[in-house]
Amino acid sequence: MTGAADFASGKGHRDENFPVASRLVRAELRPTILAFYRFARAADDVADHPTADAGRKLGELDRLEAGLRGETGGGCEEGERLRSALQARDLTDRHALDLLEAFRRDVTKRRYADWAELMDYCRYSAAPVGRFVLDLHGEAQALWSQNDALCAALQVINHLQDCAKDYRELDRVYVPLDALGTHGLAVAALADRQASPALRTVIADLARRSGALLGQSRPFADRIADRRLALEVGVIQALAESLAHRLERRDPLSERVHHHPAEAAALALRGGLGVAVRRLGRLFGFRQPSLHGQR
Repeated sequence: MTGAADFASGKGHRDENFPVASRLVRAELRPTILAFYRFARAADDVADHPTADAGRKLGELDRLEAGLRGETGGGCEEGERLRSALQARDLTDRHALDLLEAFRRDVTKRRYADWAELMDYCRYSAAPVGRFVLDLHGEAQALWSQNDALCAALQVINHLQDCAKDYRELDRVYVPLDALGTHGLAVAALADRQASPALRTVIADLARRSGALLGQSRPFADRIADRRLALEVGVIQALAESLAHRLERRDPLSERVHHHPAEAAALALRGGLGVAVRRLGRLFGFRQPSLHGQR
């Protein structure tokens, strides 16, 4: 393997569980978001490659960083393209570098001891994505805490949906070991065709903790100045709340948790309309203090 393309999974932004650079986002900003996504996708594919050894994966992640930093010789194309996109909009590379920290952990760390350790991972694997989008839209850093709660919830939801696949294919377990141990379980329980009652309890408990994070992020969309971004965040919030609720009741080892397209569309419409109605209410006499003027 000689480059990120050799690690490529073939997965694109339309294959993700949550919207990426949807039509709700301003058209002139979508190319920058897609450059960031392609960088993250390349790094994710490297970290998740089923046969490459750890040394080769870490070397390729170093090449992505070299391209991002503009180092001459040996840089990876996805990093170079993101560097150009960030420079064109005078944006920092800190969020992309934080993501690389998470992908390096994916190569070298296969277990998480407890919720706090998992949240630290989410600080690098999930929060930087939302922070980057906020920076791109010129939003205030005061929104980062609610962004981080939403992004962490999305990450945990993805982990729970894919917990069996991650264990079987990558020997990677994001379900905290102390949560399993409390119910007398080992990680091998994730390889069963159907979750035991004890594992169902663990998954439901973690889904409820994700729901608590979503409770913290619920005001997030209403505090965003950019109208179109606010609508997209409202859509994501609605989709995430539905999935967290499903994971409290369904077994991701044996049952479908992902939304069917019609379900996703209905939830997206509800989430976006909720944000739009609240913004109109503030515009016509119910305005609340905000961090920015309206755009």
